[in-house]
Amino acid sequence: MNAQRLHALSLERQRQVDAVLDRFFSLAKNRAASFGAEYVKLWETLESNTVGGKRFRPRMVMAAYEALGGTDSEAAAYVGAAFELLHTALIVHDDVIDRDFSRRGIPNVSGSYRDIATTAGIPIPTAEHRGMSAAVIAGDLALFNAYRLIDRSGVADGTRSRLLEIMDDALFASAAGELIDVDFSITTKMPKVQDVLAMERLKTAVYSFECPLQAGAVLAGADESIVEVLGAFGREIGVAYQIVDDLLGVFGVETETGKTTIGDLREGKRTVLIAHATTTPQWAGIRHLVGKPDLSLDEATVVRAALEVSGSRAFTEALARVHAGRALTSLERPVLPERLRVELTPVADDVLSRVK
Repeated sequence: MNAQRLHALSLERQRQVDAVLDRFFSLAKNRAASFGAEYVKLWETLESNTVGGKRFRPRMVMAAYEALGGTDSEAAAYVGAAFELLHTALIVHDDVIDRDFSRRGIPNVSGSYRDIATTAGIPIPTAEHRGMSAAVIAGDLALFNAYRLIDRSGVADGTRSRLLEIMDDALFASAAGELIDVDFSITTKMPKVQDVLAMERLKTAVYSFECPLQAGAVLAGADESIVEVLGAFGREIGVAYQIVDDLLGVFGVETETGKTTIGDLREGKRTVLIAHATTTPQWAGIRHLVGKPDLSLDEATVVRAALEVSGSRAFTEALARVHAGRALTSLERPVLPERLRVELTPVADDVLSRVK
């Protein structure tokens, strides 16, 4: 299957998932109307936070499903949409935890409701509290309805129960990873590289790659051995993806990624990049800058230079390649059909191309 065909498939899958989400939000807003305009506004704000994403999770569900012979694209789209809504719930709550009021340069749920309050003349502390409160409610709604979308997929009871177990595994692991990340943020002791990797696997890789791929396989009625291999691939490629994402948070091009390259440094975010840097002689010269809330652009340049000289950037890029390589190796297992290898090999290429 050539690249053009794969791209066309990806666009069609995204269209199907978007159609499911459009129907879901339309029904929710109609239902909310009987509770008043403010409740409709909350659903509209939540909906806006699902627009424009990469749709990695639905792509994983549908790629595995169709490559394993699945033909009910509507059911697959519902399961894919469920994982996308789970992603929305987790990032809405993550922004509350991090006290972030924007995402990718625009107000998130917290920011939207904070801005409404400040426009009405409400003092900043109270406005911010209102914003975070609304985000907690919106995240709760998204989280609950992620499960409901699986219920509405129309699949047989046994398959639905297995899918719900996978969804539960995804949420359970992500909550554990989030808790570890919170603990990292409030301690002065820097975690080791392997500790950061464990956190990122739990917080992101499980629900973004492992479980969506496994859900697609279960939906297709695949053998458990295939489900296991897809979990292994998803685990490794998910970790590689997060490593690359953290690299782009410091060395990326903002106009390409839509992500600031100074925010993670100001936050002092515990990443593989920073964890490795703490083991090098250059750390002494930048430790007072990493986590500085008002870090200037010039100071950020100093930090980046130190991360280059220390070898931390090179180490982190190499580690991403190692995990992507492990993911590709798992695809060599003879239990996997060739079409599935063809579908998933470009995923690893896409992850690594982000740092080239």
